[in-house]
Amino acid sequence: MVVAPRQYRVPRVTDSFTGQTVDTARRALTARLKAAAIDSAELDARILVGAALGLDLTGLIAAAARPVNPDESMCLEDFARRRLAAEPVARILGFKEFWGLPLQLSAATLVPRPDTETVVELALELGRAELPPLHRLRIADIGTGSGAILLALLSELPEACGVGTDISLAALQTARSNAARLGFTPRAAFIACDYAAALSGDFDLIVSNPPYIRSADIAGLASEVREYDPPAALDGGADGLDAYRALIPQAAGLLAPRGRLIVEAGLGQSGPIQGLMTAAGLMPERPPKADLAGVPRAVAGRKAPR
Repeated sequence: MVVAPRQYRVPRVTDSFTGQTVDTARRALTARLKAAAIDSAELDARILVGAALGLDLTGLIAAAARPVNPDESMCLEDFARRRLAAEPVARILGFKEFWGLPLQLSAATLVPRPDTETVVELALELGRAELPPLHRLRIADIGTGSGAILLALLSELPEACGVGTDISLAALQTARSNAARLGFTPRAAFIACDYAAALSGDFDLIVSNPPYIRSADIAGLASEVREYDPPAALDGGADGLDAYRALIPQAAGLLAPRGRLIVEAGLGQSGPIQGLMTAAGLMPERPPKADLAGVPRAVAGRKAPR
């Protein structure tokens, strides 16, 4: 979730793409992005040219020699200006794929990141190992944002139902829109509250990607994160653990016997989070699951049987 800071030069976008071939326009945009020290310049240029022209990868290849028309050029110039100002590609397009699901974004939601898929993976590994056939798993996603974790789990568990909470009404509207567009409305509900404060009943699984960046580290985040992700979804307080101190005791009281809490953790936070879970009466489930970079990313605790 946390990426290294980067300084951007923001060139003025004055050259028109009109009349250039699609391939030439893509190469020209790649060069601009590389000049601004954007590491993913080639990928970003391909995505943005495709979006501006309404073409997928196959379409870009097939249309490589055709000229860009004025309307397409205007759209692409706007995309270029925004990307050169460090706006993430996902923000420019308004959606991000997560767990194979295209999710709409808003200013009130984080851009879902591959690290968070580790939480989904661990939830499925632990849940599927013990679920009886046709068990209607009850899930809560605390601080749901775009609904990413909840909707990913519902896509894999057809008998499950779930609720997402968020303190932001705008984020909940985005999550509801995603659930409706993906066909999960009959199994997904969304509630405005602080963490799990408005929930009741027994849940088999509670998941969360809470804010966990230390307050002092916010200023050092990359521009894509610092300038465009909502601050409330990033800032975890002085040690990054404020959200866990609030949500873990709430979750422990809402879990069914043998129910599990699985949360995303930042670098170096898995041990303290396990300590908070133990203090709330949850048993360590297994070692934290690492993400692709080897960072212990998903931490699980289990409620004891009665």
